[in-house]
Amino acid sequence: MAEKNAILLGVTGGIAAYKAADLCSKLTTLNYDVHVMMTDAARHLISDKLFFTLSRNPVIFDLWQTPTWRPGHIEISELCSLMVIAPCTANFLGKYANGIADDALTTTAMAYNGPVLLAPAMNTRMWHSPAVQRNCAALRSWGVNFVGPGSGRLACGDNGEGRMAEVPEILAKVRELI
Repeated sequence: MAEKNAILLGVTGGIAAYKAADLCSKLTTLNYDVHVMMTDAARHLISDKLFFTLSRNPVIFDLWQTPTWRPGHIEISELCSLMVIAPCTANFLGKYANGIADDALTTTAMAYNGPVLLAPAMNTRMWHSPAVQRNCAALRSWGVNFVGPGSGRLACGDNGEGRMAEVPEILAKVRELI
């Protein structure tokens, strides 16, 4: 049974992963029980130990390292009342929209039945690609919520749409959805 204050925070391999640490910290400060799942790509950019410390919960990144008999992706999908993916890369959008479950986060997303909030973050050209826009349209038609992306200077040096929404904007949407 989902707990009202439990949130699954999925962190994917976008450079905006550093903002996910701030989001995790602020959610915890607001007394949400944050459970972090990270993709392998995210772990190349930011440490799972950071999220373990901020959330005070074990970070899941491998389906094969479950400490109990219960599959971690099913347990978390039943526990949490909101799934937030921040940053949400084009890779995750494509997998989620097309039912590809090849890691802990995408497998959990397939099992999750509650409200979902995606905070896209990618280069402007990627964001505006027909494939990404098709995947976003499909997800919106399923009732998936989006926050952002914003516009501004991107990590690659370009200016345009693709920046992950700022943490206060994501927090406002979280409060609205819970």
